[in-house]
Amino acid sequence: MNKVSLRIRIFLAMLLLVGLASVLIAVVTVKQYKEQTKEYYYSRFDRKERAAQKNINYELENTIYPAAQQFLGFIFRERIYEIATVHKMKMSIYDLNGQLQINSYEPWFRIFKEKITPNILSTLKKKDKFEESVALESGKIAQLAYSYIHDRNMNKVGILKVEYIQDNTQEEEQLAFFLNRLFLVYGVMLLLSIVFAYFLSSYITRSLQSISDKIQETKLLKNNQKIDVAGTTSEIASIVEAYNNMIDELEKSAEKLAKGEREQAWREMAKQVAHEIKNPLTPMKLTVQSFERTFDPNEEGIREKVKDYAQMLTQQIDVMSSIATSFSDFARMPQKNIEDIDLVAVVKSSIDIFYENHIEFHTNKEEIHLNLDKNQITRVLNNLVKNAVQATESVEQSKIEVILEDKATQVVLYVKDNGKGIEEADKELIFEPKFTTKSSGMGLGLPMVKNIVEAYGGSVTFESILNQGTLFKIVLPK
Repeated sequence: MNKVSLRIRIFLAMLLLVGLASVLIAVVTVKQYKEQTKEYYYSRFDRKERAAQKNINYELENTIYPAAQQFLGFIFRERIYEIATVHKMKMSIYDLNGQLQINSYEPWFRIFKEKITPNILSTLKKKDKFEESVALESGKIAQLAYSYIHDRNMNKVGILKVEYIQDNTQEEEQLAFFLNRLFLVYGVMLLLSIVFAYFLSSYITRSLQSISDKIQETKLLKNNQKIDVAGTTSEIASIVEAYNNMIDELEKSAEKLAKGEREQAWREMAKQVAHEIKNPLTPMKLTVQSFERTFDPNEEGIREKVKDYAQMLTQQIDVMSSIATSFSDFARMPQKNIEDIDLVAVVKSSIDIFYENHIEFHTNKEEIHLNLDKNQITRVLNNLVKNAVQATESVEQSKIEVILEDKATQVVLYVKDNGKGIEEADKELIFEPKFTTKSSGMGLGLPMVKNIVEAYGGSVTFESILNQGTLFKIVLPK
């Protein structure tokens, strides 16, 4: 449930609430209906019983026989049928011992063996009345009541039993009809609640979704947009205000970070430039000082000596010029001169410069055309192949493979060697400026390769195993 979105949770919660409310209302309605029906039948039976009791008492007061239990059969021999018919009930009269004297549904002259059970007699003695309901097989209910018959002096002379058969068929049909309508109404309400819950949950979470989208788009070095708080609730507005404050703080932090990174980059670049320039300056200084101490215009062969000094100074100046050019090329990418080039021909010409027999070139097509800057791609190839040549200098059977593959949506270039490989500690730093594992060089070759390839929307990756070799992979989209 924790993975379900808030909108779905609100939607399900509202449906569950409506469903539970509908079920509870239906249960309470049915229960109330049944209780009212039961109460009505019991009250009606009670009225019938009291009316029958009054008729019995009237007959007992106006009879020619003595009001005693041994005469009950004679007293009600004729009238019990009429009374039972009027009240639509079965009636039975017993003596105080529970022996049947007469009833309304059998001839008076029959010998009756029916008797009231001891439990009922015991209850009558305690409460003067006993009632019970018996469910019949046909779904009907028989309501029974036992009570004492009294004479004028309120002496007990017999026991009256009344029985009423209650037929609930019509009420059950009415209840079923009512429930059908109730469920129909609840079904319509449920459908309406589904639609209402969907739109309400969407409305509630719309602002939260907007905030979520903005947060996902938020980047440290990006111009992030604030969220408008107009038309939102107070709870959402507080969240939006917190987000907008975070954006302000983020912009300040980004400015400080960018400023710090620029300053640090310039410091590192200045250190590297100073270090690289100092390297040739030292031999130049020593050469000039030595020349100053030992210079003798009359010395034999002085012209050749001056020429050697000049050549050595020129070489060191060329090194300094190369250093300045390398840093300049890395600091600013020259403007692209995009043209349609045959990449196969460019790779072949780049390999031919090295005059190495152990460099092999393979391609799956004779011509592969791409819109690129020829000079930039040549620089990429020269750096990768040069690194491979230097990595295989100490290998007896050195081998370098340059493979070019033309695929459906991209062109892939592999430069593979069996050289000394790259150590694990150096793999994360391989594309960092000024990082190098060589005794000479400024560590700008691979960073420059990465910059050029990524400028075309491509990627540079590598795999390397120590003392087994390295594979560089360049992917260029068509």
